[in-house]
Amino acid sequence: MSGHSKWASIKHKKGALDAKRGKLFSKIIKELSVAARLGGGDPDGNPRLRTVVAKAKEANMPADNIKRAIQKGTGELPGVVLEEFIYEGYGPAGVAMLVEAMTDNRNRTTARVRSLFSKGGGSLGEAGCVAWMFSKKGFITVNKEDIAEEKIFDLAIEAGAEDVKTEETSYEITTEPGDFESVITALKKRGVTPAYAEVTMVPQSYVSLAESEARQVLRLVENLEDDEDVQQVYANFDIPEEIMAEISD
Repeated sequence: MSGHSKWASIKHKKGALDAKRGKLFSKIIKELSVAARLGGGDPDGNPRLRTVVAKAKEANMPADNIKRAIQKGTGELPGVVLEEFIYEGYGPAGVAMLVEAMTDNRNRTTARVRSLFSKGGGSLGEAGCVAWMFSKKGFITVNKEDIAEEKIFDLAIEAGAEDVKTEETSYEITTEPGDFESVITALKKRGVTPAYAEVTMVPQSYVSLAESEARQVLRLVENLEDDEDVQQVYANFDIPEEIMAEISD
């Protein structure tokens, strides 16, 4: 599928826009609190929390905000109890979608997500309807100009990566979730900073979209991500570069 804009790459390109919407901090704060509640407030002993703390620092979140979010999760400070769960459904053109949410009111969030799917030309499905199409993986992209192909391949595989693919302007590294941090560490020791790095849900296959379908699906994704209770949206669509260029202009 070389030469195409898969969803993980599209998410990377959308990162700056997400930050401008002013919703990034609130979503990270929820992630910090839930990770701390489930695994404890010490990042050294809580891999999930360690990953979210790194994400918060990358977004330039103040240290005090990070500390308070963790303390709310551990109960050291008062705060609402957040529940996390996943919605499954279909977007336009039969695109499979997973929607991760964190909320203190599941009924409210379910109603809003169902409405967004309906208005966006999709439908909310039953649990298990599309989850089987995705696998949890570490996904890392590195700019080609930062390291030679043979070096990135050897470095990543030795550090525990599952696969390394060469795309037009970058390398795409896939890992098992447990090997994600070791690969990141190995890259940084060699002076290579990933352009994008996240433990994500990777589709087993992709639906290639025409321009009109791509616009519809991206609109639905953006509307879902704008919801304050939605943390992440994963989808199995693939947009050819020429169509992505048209949409981006």
